[in-house]
Amino acid sequence: MTIHAAVRNWFTPAPDSYAARSVRRGKSPWVDAIHLLWSIWVFIIPAFDHYTWQWGVITLVTYPLFLALYAKTCVASQKQTPMYALSMIALCFALMPWYASSFCYFIYGCVMLRSCRFELRTYMATLATLNLIFVGEALLLHYPWQSVVSIPVTSFIIGIIIKAETTTEEKDAELRLSHDEVRRLAATAERERIGRDLHDLLGHTLSLITLKLELSRKLFDRDSAAAKRELEEAERVARHALAEVRAAVTGIRSTDLAAELASARLLLESSAVHLDCGNLPDSLPPDVERGLALVIREATTNIHRHAEASEASVRFTRTAEKLDMQICDNGRGGLATHGNGVNGMHERVRALGGNMQIDSPPRRGTRLLISVPLRAHRHIEHVAGDSESLRGAA
Repeated sequence: MTIHAAVRNWFTPAPDSYAARSVRRGKSPWVDAIHLLWSIWVFIIPAFDHYTWQWGVITLVTYPLFLALYAKTCVASQKQTPMYALSMIALCFALMPWYASSFCYFIYGCVMLRSCRFELRTYMATLATLNLIFVGEALLLHYPWQSVVSIPVTSFIIGIIIKAETTTEEKDAELRLSHDEVRRLAATAERERIGRDLHDLLGHTLSLITLKLELSRKLFDRDSAAAKRELEEAERVARHALAEVRAAVTGIRSTDLAAELASARLLLESSAVHLDCGNLPDSLPPDVERGLALVIREATTNIHRHAEASEASVRFTRTAEKLDMQICDNGRGGLATHGNGVNGMHERVRALGGNMQIDSPPRRGTRLLISVPLRAHRHIEHVAGDSESLRGAA
């Protein structure tokens, strides 16, 4: 194995490492490298006294070691992370008699312990123990009282802040997992319900049709009139089953709008936007409901990505002739009327025979007004149903 391959394997993130968790949240593993900017204090601390050749040699040897330990705390597994964080602190204790810049290594070691799965009480007790050791050694070495006081205070403040952020990230991850689990369970329950409904709906009916067709085949040569009656009865049962299947499918489709609004609420909550939904309209034509659901999906995606809003709402107003839908937010406004998303919404609304208006003044939010006719869709459905009945009769 080459040296390059060995180094690459050594710094490959473990599945439960801090870097791997950042990647799963959609962050770059290099984001945490920005925290190394604080290590500039390694080079600033001697400025308060004077730079020496001894300081230069120690820095040249220990700073690369510190960088390697920092990287390992980010990519190592949960079990190994404390070892590398404590190695930074041990490096500080070993260098304190000759190297004041080692204080920076101590603070980094205390902070990087936040990658461990410690309870807050355990983490605070660990910080207190490490700082007591630091204070004791600093007093024995006659460091200035400012250093003896400032380093423990700094390590506690930064450690608590980072630990709070880590806890919040873990809670957010658990919340996202719970949302995914709710959606998975809802989808599973819906599939099971559809399976039960189709079994109850078609199982007995298809068995009955099969029996009647078998009976008509047996009666065909002996009693053609009775065979004809059985065929007519089988046809009547089949038509009744077809009507029930259509009703069931319509019931399944009618959940599209409600499901899309539920998904929109989860999406906007992830960006701290409260979505207020009005009462859903009843018995919409399937093509209208699917089209409006896709418009809601595109609109809420725009709010999530670009609006910088804190509140949004979806309202429906229905009459015998048309359905009006209004989608509003209190974001920054200035929505472009020629973007791909807006053009897609316009096309979907036009395909339904409706129109969409946009009111989006800068810094005053955005309001979409969608109006879709309903009478034409009912007429189309009625004609389609009549045509299918005529084909069946023929």
